[in-house]
Amino acid sequence: MQQHRRQPELVEGSLPVFVFPTELAFYADDQASHKQVLTLYNPYEFALKFKVLCTAPNKYAVVDSAGAVKPQCCVDIVIRHRDVRACHYGVIDKFRLQVSEQSQRKALGRKEVIATLLPSTQEPRQQKQQEEKRIKEHLAESVFFEQASFQQESRAASAGPSLLTVFLGLVCVAALMLPTLGELESRVPVYLHLSVNKKLVAAYVLGLVTMVVLRT
Repeated sequence: MQQHRRQPELVEGSLPVFVFPTELAFYADDQASHKQVLTLYNPYEFALKFKVLCTAPNKYAVVDSAGAVKPQCCVDIVIRHRDVRACHYGVIDKFRLQVSEQSQRKALGRKEVIATLLPSTQEPRQQKQQEEKRIKEHLAESVFFEQASFQQESRAASAGPSLLTVFLGLVCVAALMLPTLGELESRVPVYLHLSVNKKLVAAYVLGLVTMVVLRT
């Protein structure tokens, strides 16, 4: 009698979530930047359903804030900033993408994406570097507080990620930024256009590299 192999049950919050980009920058003087696109990748063999949460929902309009992603596919989530005012310059907001199996209610994984409204695309380089540093520090603090409950004892000094790990991560980011195969309105040569499957592989590897970096 043939036995059916059961898929191992996934622990809540343990499933890696692959989203690109991980930071959104809106510019007040560039109306085209008021609309941003998040791409959610599903490299797994089963379908996922997703939900988008936000720390400041009144400032943004999210098209299709909930939906499903087929196995080995990806979906684009359009986010529009609808409250572009000077009082919001430099304020860091967060989007959280929660994913789960279609037959389950519990969130198997989650990923946070930060969003910032900046006054101009032509701001001085030094000011931009300071803003990026502040964003990274804010994100690092958020990650620390999220992990404090189960990694308080892991405070040993680390040598940091290797150059190979950093290089591999940069290659994956570059691959995700290239146009998808079939895009017509692109100035990038056709031979640099990547298929969805190749981008899924790049997103998967980038997720693994990110986990390695966070552990070091």
